[in-house]
Amino acid sequence: MTTATERSVPKPVFTDAEAGAKEFPDSKARRFNYFTPQKRKQTHYEDVTVEVQPDPRHYLAQGWLYGFSDGKGGYPLDWTQLKAWGSDRPEPERGPGTGGQGYEWPAHGWHEFRDPNEEWELSLYRYNANVVRQLQANVDAAKQAKSFQQWNPNWVRFVQQNVGAWMHVDHGLGLYLFANANRRGPTNMHNTAIAVNSMHLIRAAQDLALYQLTLSEEVEGFDGSAHLETWNSDPAWQGVREMAERLTATDDWAEAVFAANVVFQPLVGELFRSQLVMQVAPRNGDFVTPTVVGAEEYDFSERDLRYTKAIFELLSNDREFAEHNSRIMNTWLADWTGQAITAARAMQPLWSQPDTKPIRFEDALDRVKSRFAGVVEELSLDIPKELER
Repeated sequence: MTTATERSVPKPVFTDAEAGAKEFPDSKARRFNYFTPQKRKQTHYEDVTVEVQPDPRHYLAQGWLYGFSDGKGGYPLDWTQLKAWGSDRPEPERGPGTGGQGYEWPAHGWHEFRDPNEEWELSLYRYNANVVRQLQANVDAAKQAKSFQQWNPNWVRFVQQNVGAWMHVDHGLGLYLFANANRRGPTNMHNTAIAVNSMHLIRAAQDLALYQLTLSEEVEGFDGSAHLETWNSDPAWQGVREMAERLTATDDWAEAVFAANVVFQPLVGELFRSQLVMQVAPRNGDFVTPTVVGAEEYDFSERDLRYTKAIFELLSNDREFAEHNSRIMNTWLADWTGQAITAARAMQPLWSQPDTKPIRFEDALDRVKSRFAGVVEELSLDIPKELER
């Protein structure tokens, strides 16, 4: 009988020095104390959003953990022309052994922004999942009821060409404007709201793409690729295309968000979605397309525009840079409004394409102009003269 020799193996020794074992005065606290909540009580949104993105002006004692080839680190505040109070204060001296102290919370005015939608990862996943489930249920019900067979040839052509073309706008702005701006914002509160905006548009583009595939299967003769020629060559869409491409090439993250959500969406997006597609579709026997387009309209009007106004209202009323910010935003308004009106007027031929016509183009344009003017006034800015073109 052989006996196994016991091997000498180090035994684990628990010294109670593991992370989290030591108790501090606020170890049992149920709220974070490194920031001051906007209201009397911290919200769950603030707990998972505020100060998640580091800022050496407040804590991050070792300075930025990474930098870019031009020597800038992290999230430079000069990635936009706009300023919040405290932006011009020097960044505290940081690094090992410096003993540098950050500024008291909130360090600068950018940290005062809170998304009124209180969006974060979980809320985004739940919201988008609910929207997709509802849209899928609507389309499935229409398929079972043979609703698509009621469409006349002119309406089939309108949907395959023009409703399909709008997915290029959603895809371009979602992926190349808002996803890019999301990396450039000064705080996690800004970047989370902008990222959610990006995902709303990317989801809307996907909704339209899947809808086109469904129609290709359900409607005889439906051309699911017709939107490509429309987007690339149709004169009615070239103003929209040019403006969308200019928006995606805008380097200043605040100008990009401002131009897209304060100018382009109210004057062009709502004109096409609310004043054309959602108005004329039911008159042409289509009760499904308005639900697909309407989901995107709700995203913008009830969610994305809300956080956008919250961002720029703070800046136009900033205690240190209100005049500076208002002057810049009024310049942006003058530049982008003229382009938006030009793009909108180029779309006028679309109003004559369906068999049963919507409201007059000029009436529709007046409606979106009025809404746009209301948004501008809420931001304490000047209504641009370009609106009268």
